[in-house]
Amino acid sequence: MLLLKISNGGRLLIKLSLSMNYLAHAYLSFADPQILVGNMISDFVKGKKQYDYPAKIHAGIKLHREIDNFTDSHPSTAAIKAYFRPQYRLYSGAFADIVYDYFLANDDQEFLEVTELMDFTQATFDHLEKYPEWLGEKFGGMFPYMKSQNWLYHYREEQGIQKSFEGMRRRAAYLPETTIAFDLFRKHKNEMSLHYREFFPSVKTFAAHTLNELLKT
Repeated sequence: MLLLKISNGGRLLIKLSLSMNYLAHAYLSFADPQILVGNMISDFVKGKKQYDYPAKIHAGIKLHREIDNFTDSHPSTAAIKAYFRPQYRLYSGAFADIVYDYFLANDDQEFLEVTELMDFTQATFDHLEKYPEWLGEKFGGMFPYMKSQNWLYHYREEQGIQKSFEGMRRRAAYLPETTIAFDLFRKHKNEMSLHYREFFPSVKTFAAHTLNELLKT
C-alpha cells in the first residue's frame, strides 16, 4: 500500500493511498469472482460506501484491507522497503508492492508454467467483466487498459516492472523519476527474492483464514 503523507502548513495530509500489487490481490481472492471484484476495487471505495455493495463484494473489500495491513507490518516488506527508502522515502512501500507481484508472477510454486499465469490473468479479466456495475468510475476506467495491456501477466517481466514503476510516477504527486528505483530493483533482485519467499506463504495462509472468517459473518 502506498500511503503518502505530505506536510502542508504544519498539517499532515494523506495524499494518495493505493495498493500497487494487483496480481497478488487477484490471486488472493481464491477464484471467487465477487471476492475478486471487492479485492480489486477496494482502494477506490471510501468510508461508508463499502456498505453499498453485495455481501461478498463487501467481504472482498475488507479482505483487501486486511491483506494490506498484514503486508505493511511484515518484516519482509520492511526489508524490501529499506532498499528504496533512502531515495524514495514514503513511496518505498509502493515499490515493494510491485516487486512482490514480479516474484509472484515468476513463482513456480504458484504458477507451474507460464501458461498457467496467462490462464489465470485471462480468467481474472473475464470475471471482472461480468460485474461492470460494481467496478466504479475509477477502477472501471482503468480496467480496459489493465486488460488490453495485460498488466497482471507482464509483471513477470523486468520491462513490465519498469513500466509499472513509471506508471506509478505518472499517478503520484512528488515522484519525479523511477529510474533509480528500477536500478535498485535489478541490483538487489536476488535479495528481494529471498524476502518474497519468506513473505508469500504467510500472506497466503493469512488471506485464506481471513476470508473464511469474513464469509462466516
